[in-house]
Amino acid sequence: MNGRELALVAGMAAVTFGVRYAFFALGERIAFPPWAQRALRYVPVAVLTAIVVPMVLLPDGAHWQFNWHNAWLLGALATGLISWRFNHLLASIGGGMAVFFLYKFLIG
Repeated sequence: MNGRELALVAGMAAVTFGVRYAFFALGERIAFPPWAQRALRYVPVAVLTAIVVPMVLLPDGAHWQFNWHNAWLLGALATGLISWRFNHLLASIGGGMAVFFLYKFLIG
C-alpha cells in the first residue's frame, strides 16, 4: 500500500470514527426533531434491503435472474412468505435457509 492509499484509508477511518463518536460523546445533549426520529426508524430496513436485493436478483453479480434456477430468489421468497404468514423471525430465517439449501442440494 503506497502513501496515498494509506492516507485515504486513514482519512476514511477518521471521518467514520468522528461521525460515530459524536453521537456517543454528545449523547443526551442533542435531540433530533420528531420527523428525523421517525425517518431514522427506517434506516435498518433500508440498509438490509440494499445489501440483500442485489445478492438475490443478481446472484452472479452481472445478470438479472428472475427464474426458478435462482436459489437465492426462491429462498428470499420463502422467507418473505413465512414472515408474512407467521410473523416469526427465527422461523422466517430458518425456512428461507432450508428452501435455499434444499434447492442447492437437490436441484444443484
